[in-house]
Amino acid sequence: MAKSVATKTNGVAPSVAEPISPRAVDHERIRRAVREILLAVGEDPDREGLLDTPDRVARMYAEVFRGIGCDPREHLETLFTQQYDEIVLIKDIRFESFCEHHLLPFFGEAHVAYLPDGKIVGLSKIPRVVEALSKRPQVQERLTEEIADLLMNELGARGVAVVMEASHSCMTVRGVHKPGSVCMTSAMRGVFKESMASRSEVLSLIYGGKK
Repeated sequence: MAKSVATKTNGVAPSVAEPISPRAVDHERIRRAVREILLAVGEDPDREGLLDTPDRVARMYAEVFRGIGCDPREHLETLFTQQYDEIVLIKDIRFESFCEHHLLPFFGEAHVAYLPDGKIVGLSKIPRVVEALSKRPQVQERLTEEIADLLMNELGARGVAVVMEASHSCMTVRGVHKPGSVCMTSAMRGVFKESMASRSEVLSLIYGGKK
């Protein structure tokens, strides 16, 4: 391959989250459950500081799990014919998700690249896919693979590479208590999996300018 092109986002624009329509959430059921949790840990859910907590938690869950029931493929429905045969990379896509094991947040950056095969997609659509798939109970390993497989299938790309770096609250505020630790996962598809040279090229684009 000749010279590659990388496109960098300086953090995902707030508008990225807007297209996700939240599914119906049973707020009252969440409120009752949160009240029971407060009672179970020995708190008084009727004291001033906790009185509105069940409602706040219900609204929070509706927000952070708004990707449940949404089909991320809708962001990839419009493709453009373009005979561009070099790497397209969007790096430093900020994301937040919730670990399905403890319902604690993990957050970090995603770097997503694809090698087109006659079709390209609008650059904002890839961060939207990351957003849709992250806004549900997740594990980072599955999230990484879901993004890669979806893009590979829907774009008909020659290759897709996804690298994710995240800090997990289940490791920093509980358990081993290791703040500063970062989990890195990757998923390579097509030419990025088959060719070491292509894999090295895309990784150099992701990390070449990082100190």
